[in-house]
Amino acid sequence: MEESEPLLGSRSEERRPNSCCRWSLRTPNMDPRVVEDLRRRLKYFFMNPCQKYKARGRKPWKLMLQILKIVLITAQLVSFGLSNEMMVTFKEENLMTFRYLFLKGYKDHRQGGHVLHTKTDVYDHISYIIDRYINLQNLTVGNLAYERTDGEYTPLMVCQEFYRNSNIDPGNETFYIDPHIDTDCFSIYPVLSLDNGSLATPLNFSLDFRRLLSVNVYFTLKTINLQTVRHHELPDCYVFRVVIMFDNHAHSGNIQVAVENDVTINECRDWNVEGTSGKNDYLLLSFDSVVILACFASLVLCLRSVINGIQLQFEFNTFFHAYYNKIVTMSDRMEFVNGWCILIIISDTLTIAGSTFKIGIQTKFMTSYDECSILLGIATMLVWVGVIRYLGFFKKYNILILTLRAAFPNVIRFCCCAAMIYLGYCFCGWIVLGPYHDKFRTLDKVTECLFSLVNGDDMYATFMKMRDNGYMVWLFSRLYLYSFISLFIYMVLSLFIALITDTYETIKHHQQEKVPVSQLQAFIAECRDEPESGCYQTDEEPFSCSLLACCCCGCRKKI
Repeated sequence: MEESEPLLGSRSEERRPNSCCRWSLRTPNMDPRVVEDLRRRLKYFFMNPCQKYKARGRKPWKLMLQILKIVLITAQLVSFGLSNEMMVTFKEENLMTFRYLFLKGYKDHRQGGHVLHTKTDVYDHISYIIDRYINLQNLTVGNLAYERTDGEYTPLMVCQEFYRNSNIDPGNETFYIDPHIDTDCFSIYPVLSLDNGSLATPLNFSLDFRRLLSVNVYFTLKTINLQTVRHHELPDCYVFRVVIMFDNHAHSGNIQVAVENDVTINECRDWNVEGTSGKNDYLLLSFDSVVILACFASLVLCLRSVINGIQLQFEFNTFFHAYYNKIVTMSDRMEFVNGWCILIIISDTLTIAGSTFKIGIQTKFMTSYDECSILLGIATMLVWVGVIRYLGFFKKYNILILTLRAAFPNVIRFCCCAAMIYLGYCFCGWIVLGPYHDKFRTLDKVTECLFSLVNGDDMYATFMKMRDNGYMVWLFSRLYLYSFISLFIYMVLSLFIALITDTYETIKHHQQEKVPVSQLQAFIAECRDEPESGCYQTDEEPFSCSLLACCCCGCRKKI
């Protein structure tokens, strides 16, 4: 090893008439053709598709497949997005319908919930819900119907939760309470109602508001989403399990009333759409099948590329250790692992899974709309992000990609440090300002509020909402908000931008000077064969197969 030359030092080169590079080594028992072949294959591995086509005439099938995938996956996402939007809109509109149907005097409370303050209001609302449920078929303009189980209607249930025993006397400042919670329920069947819409027997229930924790009304309704017929899709049958909650846990004199529903989407048992032949369904299924095949082909090509890169990395590492007694750095090893191919592999896997879910939804074997939308959404995002790889083949675009890649480790370290300060402000604001400010009521709201402040959103409204509180809280809120805004906008963000700018200038300097920045790049730079030189053709016998044998032989002789 004493006779071999340093990698980044000066090297003697000999140029043959055919312009192929020749690197003269003084290491004994070394075949220069093996080194040339390895260097040339490394250079070919890092070429872009256009250069590879010039070097060996290999058509860029992977590039053309990625362009085709972008078109197919985007069209598939748009098609599914319209269907998913109709489903979500239908669920939200039905929830709003339940609020207007079953809550007495309900208005669209965007700033607050439905609140009751008197016992009479609570009894009237419960009776109102039961009456509206019994007369539902005469009231609603939708296709709502009662659920049946084994030929019988599912009843409406009214359940109250209360402390098992209590004796509370606020006037004497005394109380006794048994914290165990009991539940008492009664059921009402729609068939028990009379023709005039009243109950066969009057309701007999009472509420002990001193012990009462909550009153929950449960009932189940069914309907069919017919709007999908206009978009050549089979309608789904929906089951809404509605819960109307009267919350009295705080015992503050305000009983919050809320309506929630759990939706189950099923395939309708018997359906018939007149004038449909199912041709559109077959076309959609065929289109999804084409997307799956295209993604599978892309997955195979990218896996092959990653495997070839790993094999070439192992070969280069063996060569370096044998002839230079050096270990290839981790950064040079990672150059062989194509991150873009891994990104495409993840995207293809998600697309295949999402397309399978979509086929199941179209054939009514499953109704996993949310899972399908997440898979297809992430896959489409990654596909479009992958386009940056091909833009990077152009020099002016490539500097952006190199900057992002080089700045990423420093950005992560910087964000970890800034996150410590950010979390400190979050916990402090939540504890101190939470009881007095809606935006600091919960920890997740605090993080959202502070992130909005960092971006300059809603600053004045955040300051104004703290005016009606005590002087100490008001003074603390001013110090808290001013210090946070000053620290993060004027210091943290400025340092963050300076960090990326410094990386950009460093990358730009290296590109202008064309200085090899790694051992791998320095080794490849010794080969100055152009793609059109003909040296990359594989017609002649390759020397890669003998590289490992030569390395092992050289090592044994040195020993």
